[in-house]
Amino acid sequence: MIQQGKSIGYDFSILEAVDQVNQRQKEIIFNKLIALFPSLAEKTIAVWGLSFKPKTDDMREAPSIVLIKKIIGEGAKVRAYDPVAISNAKQFLRAPHIYFARDPYDAVKGADALLVVTEWDVFRAMDLNQVKQMMKGNIIIDGRNIFELQEVTRCGFEYIGIGQASVTGKKRAA
Repeated sequence: MIQQGKSIGYDFSILEAVDQVNQRQKEIIFNKLIALFPSLAEKTIAVWGLSFKPKTDDMREAPSIVLIKKIIGEGAKVRAYDPVAISNAKQFLRAPHIYFARDPYDAVKGADALLVVTEWDVFRAMDLNQVKQMMKGNIIIDGRNIFELQEVTRCGFEYIGIGQASVTGKKRAA
């Protein structure tokens, strides 16, 4: 609608403001990650959820695209998983530093941090103790607040949610 308005000389300033907020939202998880790891060089970051929303393979405007490109741009490797959007994601994310995992556990192997981007039910049902054992690090940044704080911390994770309480073992910016 913004583009159509511009084409006929109409100013959709309210829609433009909403669009700017939406674009900033796509960077929140990345900013939290950088606060924890000022350098992502040589890090491996697991990403759960690539699609724009659960139960779809739609990658148009998916926050994962912006997030993963920024992570790779900082020198990290990405291990990504989505239950249905991987083939579409490959069209948007073409880089040698991204590995498309066969399942959520495969995605977290050796990861320094796990980022939850799309709230698929399969992620809620994961055995977090097994996830912790498979990861190199112990950080979860949960962009969809799918996990209960007490459960995640009981499994030994440092947990950063969005707009809610977070628990980290060190004094870090959340």
